[in-house]
Amino acid sequence: MIEVVDLSKSFDDKPVLSHISTIFDKEKVNLVIGQSGSGKTVLIKSIVGLHKIDSGDILFDGRSFVNMSDDDRKNIRKEIGMLFQGSALFDYMTVEENVRFPLDMFSKMTLGEKLDRVNYCLKQVKLENANKKYPSELSGGMQKRVAIARAISLNPKYLICDEPNSGLDPKTSIVIDELIFEITKEFEITTIINTHDMNSVMEIGEKIVFIHEGVKQWEGNRNQIFNTDNKELNDFVFASDLFKKIRKTQRYI
Repeated sequence: MIEVVDLSKSFDDKPVLSHISTIFDKEKVNLVIGQSGSGKTVLIKSIVGLHKIDSGDILFDGRSFVNMSDDDRKNIRKEIGMLFQGSALFDYMTVEENVRFPLDMFSKMTLGEKLDRVNYCLKQVKLENANKKYPSELSGGMQKRVAIARAISLNPKYLICDEPNSGLDPKTSIVIDELIFEITKEFEITTIINTHDMNSVMEIGEKIVFIHEGVKQWEGNRNQIFNTDNKELNDFVFASDLFKKIRKTQRYI
């Protein structure tokens, strides 16, 4: 479980997040949604320590990330797998080397143990024979799967995903969504996804937090989202004709 308590963050005295409080459920897929510029990416980066917050706290299974020592904070980071928006693979490294990178940095495994772990993670994302390929030889969806394999290489307790479907076609986006959901359940990970993809919300969102202009406006599950009277959330969710039709039929209720 990751708990955000009264979190605020500003840049150059301009408030970006104001008094955000929420709980991201343990071993579930939690989604943070909102328009571009709403503050959801800043929230994600604050949770993993890429931004220093102005006030509030972040608790990882009851452990205060804000108040702990630097060494303890480093240990928490080792428990976090990160999936970046652009995959962030090293172009000069093979798939195997990319997935092995966190193991080289943070583990004391032997080379053989690392390779076994790499192969296991690649099998989980259905890329068993891609070890020696370079990112430039892979499709966007395959690159994303390599990035997922790297994110789970250290067997994390928490998985943080920043726009995992960005730049992907709808079919590939579904594959990535299903893969993240399967990994969350199989490895009992607490997953947080920053997204504006409503298909992801409807298919895999078990807990949803809606951020609007730096304020948490709503939270609930994907069934409740169709019955909210929050104007900003309705404007965001039902911007497309497709989801207007879905709401009428209450397909997900």
